[in-house]
Amino acid sequence: QVQLVESGGGLVQAGGSLRLSCTASGTIFSINFMRWYRQSPGKQRDLVASISSGTSTNYADSVKGRFTISRDGGKNTVYLQMNSLKPEDTGVYYCNAELRQYSGYPLRNYWGQGTQVTVSS
Repeated sequence: QVQLVESGGGLVQAGGSLRLSCTASGTIFSINFMRWYRQSPGKQRDLVASISSGTSTNYADSVKGRFTISRDGGKNTVYLQMNSLKPEDTGVYYCNAELRQYSGYPLRNYWGQGTQVTVSS
């Protein structure tokens, strides 16, 4: 099976920074996209940032210029560096990985358990 484990969340004041990490483990042949989603209280889960296996990145408009997604392919790990945090960045951040467990198998999506980020004003 596959597990995604996130870390790095916490409480920070507005203007501060946090770095989230997510490591995928288990039977993994290859990882295509890795993504970070955010679910704020009372809202749906929204895509924050994504990175392809070729390290192409994409960001939600609300975080462009403040957040940076990166990955270490050798460690099956994705990071989210979050700077200039705002209270509206508060939420549970979920890691997502689109991967194949074996060669020739279809791509499947896996999710982490989420990590809480709280930004105080």
